Amino acid sequence: MTVEGWVRTCLRAAAVALATTFAAAAQVPLALDGTLMQGALVIGRSVPGATATLDGQPLKVDAAGAFALGFAHDAKRDWTLVVKAPDGKSVSRALAVAPRQYKVQRIDGIDQKYVEPPPEVMKRLEEEYFLVRKARAATSDQPFWRTGFIWPAAGRVSGVYGSYRVVNGKPLRPHFGVDVAAPTGTPIHAAAAGTVTLAHDDLYFSGRTVIVDHGLGVSTVYIHMNELKVATGDRVTQGQVIGTIGTSGRSTGPHLHWGLNLGQDYLDPATVVGPMPGEAAPKKKR
Repeated sequence: MTVEGWVRTCLRAAAVALATTFAAAAQVPLALDGTLMQGALVIGRSVPGATATLDGQPLKVDAAGAFALGFAHDAKRDWTLVVKAPDGKSVSRALAVAPRQYKVQRIDGIDQKYVEPPPEVMKRLEEEYFLVRKARAATSDQPFWRTGFIWPAAGRVSGVYGSYRVVNGKPLRPHFGVDVAAPTGTPIHAAAAGTVTLAHDDLYFSGRTVIVDHGLGVSTVYIHMNELKVATGDRVTQGQVIGTIGTSGRSTGPHLHWGLNLGQDYLDPATVVGPMPGEAAPKKKR
């Protein structure tokens, strides 16, 4: 075979492989809604009855073929998503998760008992830790997040996801949520429909706390409330008032800490909403 013939053969083989890949993709539709970056929640959609795995780990998929992907604040870059249709056909997609640069946030004036809890409250903290984990684990098979998410309160964004906090001079773990500063009594709305899996009047760190399950492992948390408007087990609609902004728990002033979770992973709620109402969208860098 001549060199020219060998090149033609290689090109034909490559074309066949590429056509096969596109054909497989066409047979198993797959759409991803969201930004592939650390801290993001990404929504996937395929065909009814589909199953999906991420790096070999099975994902929760609803009957219509929708599922949620979550990437922690320190998630690695390369992932493999495989979606299989009921007829056995499948599509594989390589996902590249972009890294993020997180801020350092210094906070002073916190009561020292919240920075270094005394030994007598350690048992309480352990019980509350498992209580919150249980509330996050309770999940519906119905994805109430299909309608998207809204900001739960309007105000100044005073804290961002992933920032490394130094409280009273002591380095703590990253801040896993978004803080919205507003006057005490400002209404807090459910970011999406769902079921209240926890409404607690007094958690040590977070004070009055609400967790809402939105289905398929996705939940949101609202803490430091002044007043609770719901109870554990309540069904809520998107936009329903579930409490008011306050300063309960470890807090230096009235604000809402809003968190987003997929299972036990802490995600950035800002990745599922646009700019705060009244704020201009950030300009894109050229």
